[in-house]
Amino acid sequence: MRVYNFSAGPAVLPEEVLKEAADEMLDYKGTGMSVMEMSHRSKAYDTIIKEAEQDLRDIMNIPDNYKVLFLQGGASQFFAEVPMNLMKNKKAAYIITGQWAKKAWQEAKIYGEAIDVASSADKTFSYIPDCSDLDIPEDADYVYICENNTIYGTKFWQLPNTKGKTLVADVSSCFLSEPVDVTKYGVIYGGVQKNVGPAGVVIAIIREDLITDDVLPGTPTMLKWKTQADNDSLYNTPPCYGIYICGKVFKWIKKMGGLEAMKAHNEKKAKILYDFLDQSKLFKGTVEKKDRSLMNVPFVTGNEELDAKFVKEAKAAGFENLKGHRTVGGMRASIYNAMPIEGVEKLVEFMKKFEAENC
Repeated sequence: MRVYNFSAGPAVLPEEVLKEAADEMLDYKGTGMSVMEMSHRSKAYDTIIKEAEQDLRDIMNIPDNYKVLFLQGGASQFFAEVPMNLMKNKKAAYIITGQWAKKAWQEAKIYGEAIDVASSADKTFSYIPDCSDLDIPEDADYVYICENNTIYGTKFWQLPNTKGKTLVADVSSCFLSEPVDVTKYGVIYGGVQKNVGPAGVVIAIIREDLITDDVLPGTPTMLKWKTQADNDSLYNTPPCYGIYICGKVFKWIKKMGGLEAMKAHNEKKAKILYDFLDQSKLFKGTVEKKDRSLMNVPFVTGNEELDAKFVKEAKAAGFENLKGHRTVGGMRASIYNAMPIEGVEKLVEFMKKFEAENC
């Protein structure tokens, strides 16, 4: 029996996609082999990766002057790739709204002057700071954000005013959850294991003028975006099977109605959970309402022992991975695209029962 998996990542995937992959595990479309086994230079795999890119371009309406790269190393490796490839003036502005933005900022400090221009650390990252008039240095190479904060459950609903500087966004946990205007960004990237596919793939959408040979001295060949772009993400053996699953998820999103449909689906799920939290006598959300994420919903009872009891009893009832991140405690329900509305409804039913028994 499949459980309701509220993991923040690796996370729930569409059941339809998993069944298709299972059917093709031993023989992909008459090749007599699994995608796991085939050469990344083969005609069959060439079709897989090219279709995946085209489907993503269709879903996101990605302009022709942006490259789509399927990479390895996780979003954490990309923390270093950003300054390596973009820090021409050795200066960048970072908006610190959670642990991952903070780690990216600390990584960038290795390569140049990374300036903290706004932060919500004063209130445990429970809100998004006002970014309408930031003190961005004239010679900053880019402005960096983590658009959706997986651990703390906040989301940039309005992009920062970058004063004309290139915006770089880590969208790992909100990727493909809603429509996006790609032209507002210089770089959009994310690890796919939260909302798109299995761990091991990073997708980067990069404006072509930012892909050059002018990178920081010592940048490894593999981490130069130009190396990857010139070779259509096939400079070396890519994470073939992960890309194949991502491609299936893209087709599933198309079938479901695209990003407008995903947004409506996600808003409906989030409303069910947030409406309950707002009237609950036991459970409380931890994020300012205006900045709430549709993807990650952290909540607490205010009592650590009661939190632990809830997680334990929820697990026994078939609700997995509700324990909050180790840095903040409490609970967190990650309700990505593939989480059915029924899963959130059932969770709220369980929360109501738990509240009645423990209040």
